[in-house]
Amino acid sequence: MRTATITRKTNETDISVTLDLDGTGAADNQTGVGFFDHMLDQLARHALMDMTVRATGDLHIDDHHTVEDVGIAIGQALAKAVGDKKGIRRYGSCHLAMDDAQVRTALDISGRPYLICNLELPTQKIGTFDTELVREFFQAFSTHSGLTLHIDRIHGFNSHHIVEAAFKSVARALRDALEVDPRTTGVIPSTKGML
Repeated sequence: MRTATITRKTNETDISVTLDLDGTGAADNQTGVGFFDHMLDQLARHALMDMTVRATGDLHIDDHHTVEDVGIAIGQALAKAVGDKKGIRRYGSCHLAMDDAQVRTALDISGRPYLICNLELPTQKIGTFDTELVREFFQAFSTHSGLTLHIDRIHGFNSHHIVEAAFKSVARALRDALEVDPRTTGVIPSTKGML
């Protein structure tokens, strides 16, 4: 069972995340940040992970702490659920088009967190959502999941489409990387013998 539940409580946020890596993409995400919930739904649906997020945060200040801390908690849940990484494909990539936007993701479930995020969003807001928080989420997520994550905007002019394409592209790449390869069941996908 590749599942995990993480709870994280600070003076700024109170978060619980439940993940099932072998789900159907069912999502029940409630963070108080509408656009962000929509993106988390995309992440779950297209990675075929069942994900439930409950978050309350200091939204009277802004969305920053909530978005970043949810990224931390989802990253920790992913790392816990994937366990020792035996049998996974490890690498994933997706070149995804959404209307005007095209985003490419490549990732490695390596245990070595690193983020390259070249989205160059044309607006500072999507509705009331600060677009700079997209990078903050992916930074927290990659750091706490131990993920090498590269996300590049190939082109696009609508910020909503670019961000949604990014979340969907990351999700599809994750789906591939997390799949168990029947040819390597029980084997760590590294010549080092560990990840």
